[in-house]
Amino acid sequence: MIAILMFIVALILLMVGIPVAFVFGGVSIVFAFLIPELGFDVFSVLPFRIYGIMSNTTLMAVPLFIAMGLVLEKSLMAEKLLAAMTSMFRTTRGGLAVSVVLVGAMLAASTGVVSASVVMMSVIALPLMLRAGYDKGLAAGTIASSGTLGQIIPPSIILIILGDVMSVSVGELFMGAVLPGVVLVGLYIIYILIFSYLKPDAAPIAEDLQFVGIKEIIVAVIPPLLLMVSVLGSIFVGIASPTESAAFGVIGALLLASLNRSLNFKMLQYAAMQTVKLSGMIFMILIGATAFSLVFNELGGTDMILEFFSDDIGDVWIFIAFAMISIFILGFFIDFIEISFIIVPILVPVMHAFGIDPVWFAILIALNLQASFLTPPFGLSLFFLKGAAGESIKTAEIYKGIIPFILLQIVALGLVMLFPDLVFAFI
Repeated sequence: MIAILMFIVALILLMVGIPVAFVFGGVSIVFAFLIPELGFDVFSVLPFRIYGIMSNTTLMAVPLFIAMGLVLEKSLMAEKLLAAMTSMFRTTRGGLAVSVVLVGAMLAASTGVVSASVVMMSVIALPLMLRAGYDKGLAAGTIASSGTLGQIIPPSIILIILGDVMSVSVGELFMGAVLPGVVLVGLYIIYILIFSYLKPDAAPIAEDLQFVGIKEIIVAVIPPLLLMVSVLGSIFVGIASPTESAAFGVIGALLLASLNRSLNFKMLQYAAMQTVKLSGMIFMILIGATAFSLVFNELGGTDMILEFFSDDIGDVWIFIAFAMISIFILGFFIDFIEISFIIVPILVPVMHAFGIDPVWFAILIALNLQASFLTPPFGLSLFFLKGAAGESIKTAEIYKGIIPFILLQIVALGLVMLFPDLVFAFI
């Protein structure tokens, strides 16, 4: 019971808004101090765990992919991609929104950084959609959900973190996430086309947009495609590890920025500083979560949960349903990093006890965590969108527009649960 109390205290403090690393580390220290049979000796192995984290070659890919995404954010790639796509779909009703989804998917496969994608699309695409007469809810929902595709489409930071937490090959997770990502993009596009057909005034044809020539389209699309294929392809065929391909991706992003004449010292300084900040935040949370797990496991929390699901319930689908519903609900209040480091490690022993394939289960979790970026009141993508859009769109309009896309993510999650071959097609 003390372990459950510890878990509840940590969740309450997270929801209050106390920084995550301080919650994990602070709660573990307090409970170790208050419980005589534990004491601070429980942390005797913590330095070795921290050393293991710092020397983990898989986790080294995290700052590299972050740096790659931040360089591409400033490389003018998004502007050129959107111009090319809107030119191709400008005569289609809802074509501008379809273009945003496709560009969002390409940015996700190029950067993997959700914040960068959402802000870029908000600044570039939202004014175009509003000028074209698009429904504000549809415009907001399309941009927020498309910018969040980086959570499931590789190279995804969350897949790297899940690979480490669940002891699964990141390369297999990347391959397993390809088709679910494509399915989600397809669901978005189908919804937009149907919505545009049923409500023509909400997504008018944007024929007045400037036409971009075939040469400009090729120049805009081919370089990021080559970068995507080289980075992900090197992992899929086994030429490079995720960390090695991430390093190659940073070099490719710098070359792409140079070709677009946007590479300068100011950009490099921005990318370096933001990479250090984001990476430092992730690793500090991981260290705090490690301290938390030491105390939680010593109190018998993991054994109690394992016994509850494997002995008292004993049904694999009840466990999967409970896990997915819990992650979805927690996603309303805490973000994906916190869930990955505090909830997922608790579920992993039960997953092994039931013989659930870890790659499939990890993809389910990643799809579920993607929704946490979109669910009010604390969906980060909604904050990014509102911050970039300013007064041009109201918060209520953003919330209204995002609901159908959250439902589509639940549909995608259900499809992957019912058809596991979507995950194993390329593995």
